[in-house]
Amino acid sequence: MSALGEAGQVPLMTANRKALGVTSFLVLAFGIAWGSWELLLPKNGGGTLGLAAVPGAFAPAIATFIVRKWITREGFRDAGLGLHLEHWIYYPIAWLLPVPVLAFIVWSASALGFGHPDFSMLKGLAQAGVAPSPAFAPKAWYVVPLGTFVTALIATPVLFGEEFGWRGYLQLRLFGTRPTLAAITTGIIWGLWHLPILLRGYEYHGDRSLSAITVFCVAAVLFAIIFGWLRRRSGSIWVTSLAHSATNAVGGSLTVLWFPNASNALFVLYGGILSFVPLGLLCAWIIVRDARARRIGDEYIYH
Repeated sequence: MSALGEAGQVPLMTANRKALGVTSFLVLAFGIAWGSWELLLPKNGGGTLGLAAVPGAFAPAIATFIVRKWITREGFRDAGLGLHLEHWIYYPIAWLLPVPVLAFIVWSASALGFGHPDFSMLKGLAQAGVAPSPAFAPKAWYVVPLGTFVTALIATPVLFGEEFGWRGYLQLRLFGTRPTLAAITTGIIWGLWHLPILLRGYEYHGDRSLSAITVFCVAAVLFAIIFGWLRRRSGSIWVTSLAHSATNAVGGSLTVLWFPNASNALFVLYGGILSFVPLGLLCAWIIVRDARARRIGDEYIYH
């Protein structure tokens, strides 16, 4: 018996009811997000997403609430809404996850000739429309990174809008006790859900190519495996919300500021090709652990 105990088991439901829930979730999550982004986001984006993206960002959470409350009526027992502070160690793991990935990107980008990071960030800040004062500019190299970690904490409730859907519903409902397959499938869906944002040029320094979409979807699969593992181990959707927030606020922001040159964006930005090495190694470790757990009969039961 898993240490999570009987109280944490996913509620039993028929295959038809589960299929209805998943289908309804996808229609709502895509429909609400894509509809709001079509209305609110500029056709030619670039730069950073603003408040106009927020309604769409909460579409997965809205879809999950509607499905759980009124369509399948399964309730929220396994949604992971509790903080589960008895598993507190996964909060700092989620918060600091970008650190080793960033270290590898910085080292490998320089070693492979993709460019050297500009730790002063003055060019990156200028491209973002920020003009540091003469007093602040010499301190930007450490003040800005520290600020991104604080931002990750503050923005965690915003990323709940996605995580309550992807890890609080969809990834739990796919393929039963095969978490890797569930993560891969969820990651592909999650990546394609971002298509309106990708096609408006809000990722990879405005690259809207098929290559950029493919790289983004691969990154989404890797993150789905990692976030799904954090969800299983911690039992809390707040841990994955923090991990997602740190991915965006720390990993995403710092690589954009350190590497403002658009030509190598698909390689050097967070969620780019160089990040696949450390993220992929972590995913491989998780997959091996999952396979071993199945061999010894351990159960994959969510809090």
